[in-house]
Amino acid sequence: MDDPALLDVLDAAAAAVREALDRLDDWGPAGTRPGQYRSDLAADAAALAVLHRAGLAVLSEESGLTGDPSAELVVLDPLDGSTNAARGIPWYATSLCVIDDEGPRVAVVVDQARGVRFEAVRGEGARRDGHPLAPSGCRRLADAVVGVSGLPASSPGWAQFRALGAAALDLCAVAGGVLDGYRPVGTSWLHPWDYLGGVLVCQEAGAVVGEAGGAELVVREAARRRPVAAATPELLSALIAAEL
Repeated sequence: MDDPALLDVLDAAAAAVREALDRLDDWGPAGTRPGQYRSDLAADAAALAVLHRAGLAVLSEESGLTGDPSAELVVLDPLDGSTNAARGIPWYATSLCVIDDEGPRVAVVVDQARGVRFEAVRGEGARRDGHPLAPSGCRRLADAVVGVSGLPASSPGWAQFRALGAAALDLCAVAGGVLDGYRPVGTSWLHPWDYLGGVLVCQEAGAVVGEAGGAELVVREAARRRPVAAATPELLSALIAAEL
């Protein structure tokens, strides 16, 4: 499947999630496992139906690895920020990223609260609702507003920080210059479905990414990682070096 066709399928999956959420009356805890909501399950079922119909394999936060193992793989978070969604905080998204042997290839992240769409294709840039994205250009930690996952034990000297609760959108905010950087702090860590879509958006926008411990970010299983993103290499180095 070529890149435009993949984008169409990812868009259709995100639209199916929106439709499923619009039909859902109860977005609260599902009673299945800690932190899983009825909205997660509804979103997952809707996205999987579209992606499997297109012949794609899927690694999803909610249902693991499904589909033809020889097919192209979509790493899916059907509802990133589902706690926000359940509590009415308008910062949650569907994140989809196709990966191949070279890494992230095509990504779509849809802000389901506001209807804002981010897309990236490897080598072709990143866009928000069709408009090119660019990071802020911030180079100094002292000037930076940084998004975090987790609770920082202390301030490393940044200007301000925000804990917004949806890593995919936080990373897209770095890509578009809304945040200067992003980093898990304290004991926080993420899985590939949390960050891969946002990582490709960052890279194609011109932001830089790394992993706090130097581990490989592109994985095909539920590995724990601490992705770091920044507007510039100088800021990335400072965020990775900071003891948080």
